[in-house]
Amino acid sequence: MNRINSLFGIKYPIIAGGMVWCSGWRLASAVSNAGGLGLIGAGSMHPETLREHIEKCREATDKPFGVNIPLMYPQIEELMHLVVDEGVKIVFTSAGNPKTWTPFLKEHGITVAHVVSSSKFARKCEEAGVDAIVCEGFEAGGHNGREETTTLCLVPAVRRATTLPLMAAGGIGTGAGILAAMALGAEGVQIGTRFALTRESSAHEGFKQYCLNLNEGDTKLLLKKLSPTRLVKNDFYNRVEEAEARGASVEEMRELLGKGRAKQGIFEGDLSNGELEIGQIASLFREEKSVAEVMEELVAEYNARKAADYEW
Repeated sequence: MNRINSLFGIKYPIIAGGMVWCSGWRLASAVSNAGGLGLIGAGSMHPETLREHIEKCREATDKPFGVNIPLMYPQIEELMHLVVDEGVKIVFTSAGNPKTWTPFLKEHGITVAHVVSSSKFARKCEEAGVDAIVCEGFEAGGHNGREETTTLCLVPAVRRATTLPLMAAGGIGTGAGILAAMALGAEGVQIGTRFALTRESSAHEGFKQYCLNLNEGDTKLLLKKLSPTRLVKNDFYNRVEEAEARGASVEEMRELLGKGRAKQGIFEGDLSNGELEIGQIASLFREEKSVAEVMEELVAEYNARKAADYEW
């Protein structure tokens, strides 16, 4: 039993990423029921949709679960009051200053974790009073840190910078990866891509199958003038890459991105014009499995690798 297990009241220190268009109540409850911590991804939900997912998740599991809230969410105040009203006990925040909402959440007895991409922001998290930190390397899918620090380098740097309970994220989707993160100083992991491609994920089936056939190098960090985002190669990716190569302005990039493009790709399955977001580690996986099967594999491989007698 480590600090992450104790903090969240879970069997395994494995947290599912609260991913837009993937992390609904089915995925969150399945991860929690399998011994990890499921998160509902509020970033792609209207407030009343989030309320519905919280209530359905509570019906589907008696285990702890939480909500991931990007602090850039346009109706952030409404969302924060909603999680309090619904009695949510765990909130992961990201993409913003943790000092803004952490005191409010803590006042209402909510355990708060914040996602960072550097040791500098990890120190700010400690000052803000969060309970735990997720350090996410640039291998991760979706929105990413501008520093482009890999998980292998980031985890020990953040561990050195803070005494708070620490979870590693970005490029972790196997038991061996979990063990590596633990060896570097993490006490738990947050896994996105592997769970995004499970049966319980709310992502479109076409998106899942496309990502389950990716190879190394089939994703790239783009949209750096807006918010760095790891994209899968497709027609939209090609247009973004071409625009960035010729130095397109922020306004042109924003117009190219438009609105609802992530929903178009991940949730609706438009594999050409949609914004497809997934982590680099997707190239390791070829089969869509249930959350229970994935969790069983993660734990078994972690234990087997940990027990192995490595010699120089």
